[in-house]
Amino acid sequence: MRGDHRTAITAAALLALSVGVAVAIAAEGTDSAAPPPAANPAPPAAPLATPEVTILNKHEVEGVLGREVRSATDENMGRIVDVLVDRNGEVRAAIIDFGGFLGVGSRKIAVEWNALHFPQPGKPGARIALELTRDQVKAAPEYQEGKLVVVLGALGKLEPLPE
Repeated sequence: MRGDHRTAITAAALLALSVGVAVAIAAEGTDSAAPPPAANPAPPAAPLATPEVTILNKHEVEGVLGREVRSATDENMGRIVDVLVDRNGEVRAAIIDFGGFLGVGSRKIAVEWNALHFPQPGKPGARIALELTRDQVKAAPEYQEGKLVVVLGALGKLEPLPE
């Protein structure tokens, strides 16, 4: 019986020792300079708002790049090869690959977005119209990536695009 009593005391001592070591290790992990937790914790952050979604029917959506542009007199004015957007996300101009044949002798011209007239949705094959003449587009300076952009406006006026 004495052996059982010694085993029980040894087990109790080991248990007390392990609890003491665990408490000491936990105390080392806490920072005594850290402020106590706030009495009134901040409420949880509000969930993120769900973004608005607009669903467009397939017949209402069409790409712009590569589309042919025609003048009011139905002259071929080139194809849209790029779109310029300002820092606020507003579309400012379309880059039209104008003139030439099979890419030889063509020039890129920046045309004010408002000078283009897009067909009504759902009219396949309808062309984009440009309210400028061929001579006005010919006289416009060439668009060159990385240089100051001069935009040909709807009334034929040339304006530098702010950086």
